[in-house]
Amino acid sequence: MAGIIDLIGNTPLVQLSRLNVNPNVKVYAKLEGNNPGGSVKDRAALYMIRNAIALGEIKPGTRLIEATSGNTGIALAMIARLYDLEIELVMPSNSTRERVLTMTAFGAQVTLLDNMEVCRDYATEKGATDGYYLLDQFANPNNYLAHYQTTGPEIWRDTDGQITHFVSAMGTTGTIMGCSKFLKEQNSAIQIVGCQPAEDACIPGIRRWPAAYLPKIFDPKRVDLLVDIAETDAVQTARELAKVEGIFAGMSTGGAGYAALKLAATLNSGVIVFIACDRGDRYLSSDLFG
Repeated sequence: MAGIIDLIGNTPLVQLSRLNVNPNVKVYAKLEGNNPGGSVKDRAALYMIRNAIALGEIKPGTRLIEATSGNTGIALAMIARLYDLEIELVMPSNSTRERVLTMTAFGAQVTLLDNMEVCRDYATEKGATDGYYLLDQFANPNNYLAHYQTTGPEIWRDTDGQITHFVSAMGTTGTIMGCSKFLKEQNSAIQIVGCQPAEDACIPGIRRWPAAYLPKIFDPKRVDLLVDIAETDAVQTARELAKVEGIFAGMSTGGAGYAALKLAATLNSGVIVFIACDRGDRYLSSDLFG
């Protein structure tokens, strides 16, 4: 009988049959909200904790700490409890109530601060003190290795190696870095498309980092095309995915879906896969679906 950790990964691909208007191109969403913690971040959270334990970096009594905008925190809170570890999660104060309450339900301590950069500084400083272990998803290679070893191979397998374009939101960049590395090793012609917010856009899960906070795991050579996503386009596409395709997901998924559909309209043929990062119920207290 499988435990909850065994249910992480092997998420389904669902074809967009109504929003995609180009009959010569197939567009698929990879439904990462089907992970037990409800998002793509289950994969990286498991790899970061499990591998640190295996290396002896996390021992009984170690207290974990991490800065997060939400999904990573929920995944870490769930998996930390399964390993009997205490964890403090540091989040921006504008995080949705659903996210805070979900982390608390798993037994995590949640600290709310002004913005993500402040949260990262706080976690880094506290993680350097005795008894704490900073997971640091922004620099931890297990973040992208989770996707190199699981997400990328699943996409390759489930498209029978026919994928031509991969589209992903960019936050910590773990998903796009790991998938790009694997998919390019299978076929260097596959195009990797990264989504970042347009100037002044606020899209949870997609970031345009200041240079000092750019994730250390990010390698720009692994991304063939960067697409700026307007907030209105991310919101509208998230709503359309729910109403038209029955895919209930968050705003970062809306951003990636928007980029995938726009790309599909320009191609003569192709197979596009985009990451549907999480579930829409994380945003019900926001105005995303209002």
